[in-house]
Amino acid sequence: MDRPFKVSDQNAVYFVTITTIDWLDIFTRKEYKLDIVDSLNYCVDNKGLEIFAWVLMTNHLHLLCRAKEPYKLSDIMRDFKKFVAKKVIWSLETESIESRQEFIVKHMKFRGNITDRVEKYRFWKDGFHPIEIFSDKFFEQKLHYIHQNPVEAMIVEEEEHYLFSSARDYAGMKGLVRVSLY
Repeated sequence: MDRPFKVSDQNAVYFVTITTIDWLDIFTRKEYKLDIVDSLNYCVDNKGLEIFAWVLMTNHLHLLCRAKEPYKLSDIMRDFKKFVAKKVIWSLETESIESRQEFIVKHMKFRGNITDRVEKYRFWKDGFHPIEIFSDKFFEQKLHYIHQNPVEAMIVEEEEHYLFSSARDYAGMKGLVRVSLY
């Protein structure tokens, strides 16, 4: 069966959405958010990921990104998702920073038991919903959409006030993730 969202050019620019299983609000604690930040920076520094824009919400991550030659975007996203899932699940099992950790762990374990492809826990939805950027106008639309996510969710009034987004970089402030400004 052919998936409707797939990477046809491993080095093109894509709008990517990575979502937690069943839209669970996992990224409510700063520790888990910083796991995402650290992992994105690692991918930038070591795996050939170039990020033009990003935003982390409580249950999903949007990126405007590409893989530099000779790297492949599909490989980078696979490794990123696997690493973050293991790190956050380990934290949920061993640390007491999340008041909902029992519920979250039980739910991810339940969802992991449904499919044979998952060893124990199901953290992410399958795939990363890549949409190829085919024009500057489409890039600008997605850039605006990414940066407006926390404003639309009423987390902040101004997009550059949200720490877990590249809107800060585009406003001339230092952001948490190394991005290439468009």
